[in-house]
Amino acid sequence: MADDPSKRGAQDRSRLSGDQEHEVRYFAEQHGLSMEEARAVMDKVGNDRSKLDSAIEEITARQGP
Repeated sequence: MADDPSKRGAQDRSRLSGDQEHEVRYFAEQHGLSMEEARAVMDKVGNDRSKLDSAIEEITARQGP
């Protein structure tokens, strides 16, 4: 028997869904990136939000003011 679609679990906010354009767009805008730059970071790091945030911080620290 199939699962009951009305019983939905909590969303996983610790992951960024690369398939959802609005999530990638929000992440990109949040960090001042283009969509392409955001996707490039996701390709390197994965979709874990904390790792993505850390990677962006490292990139901006290297670039300087």
